[in-house]
Amino acid sequence: MTEERGIRVRDLSYSVEGRQILHKVSLFVEREANRTILGASGAGKTTILKLMLGLLKPDAGEVLIDGVPLAGLSVNELIRLRRKIAIVFQGGALFDSMTVGENVGYRLFQDGELEESEIERIVLEKLSFVGLEDTIDYYPSQLSGGMKKRVAIARALVSEPDYIFFDEPTTGLDPVGVYNICHLMKLLQRDGKTTLMVTHDLATAFAVSERFSFIHHALLIFDGTREEMLRSQLPGIREFLEPSDASLFAVPKTPPGGDSHEAKR
Repeated sequence: MTEERGIRVRDLSYSVEGRQILHKVSLFVEREANRTILGASGAGKTTILKLMLGLLKPDAGEVLIDGVPLAGLSVNELIRLRRKIAIVFQGGALFDSMTVGENVGYRLFQDGELEESEIERIVLEKLSFVGLEDTIDYYPSQLSGGMKKRVAIARALVSEPDYIFFDEPTTGLDPVGVYNICHLMKLLQRDGKTTLMVTHDLATAFAVSERFSFIHHALLIFDGTREEMLRSQLPGIREFLEPSDASLFAVPKTPPGGDSHEAKR
């Protein structure tokens, strides 16, 4: 039997205190694909990433990474499988008490499998990739928001993951910062990395992705190309693409199986 290469989400449901966050969501992240999950703030996009990483347990459904289901894995097995995936968090999630170099090499130091000189070489290589090798001895407080996110990308790369998740990577950045992050994502894609981004920023999504999934009221209502999404007449997508006075301060409908989980606009 041939191993499936990719991350498969099958009929995934998740709720919190009776609020349905996701309801029977199914999608497939192909290897070397560049996919974005879109949706309004609070739509459950980041929750999907956490479920894919095994950080949350679904109410129903399953996640398979390269054909291996997460359910039933031991802690050590799950840790080994997670090594295929790296995530760049929205805020960068750097350790304030560590230098840039220590942040980037943290996982390698924790593993204890490499000599310190080899770790330093890898750290410099990854910082060079994001254009920040000169900041190796800086602390996060000395960096701009965009620089912190570039350091977070460098940290994600040290373990040579097959998949890289990006959680709202351009939020709060100026146009130059946005351009830098998009440029780095394209370089990663060129090098064969599989990227999965969650965002509500259409410009960033269109700049770096080939396929799009759309979450609305806990449901996956669309999966396809940019052109197909732009042509879609689904009300949830049209409201997202072309907000109007009719959607001003609108309160979302209750999603299946629970109370509304989306934030008021």
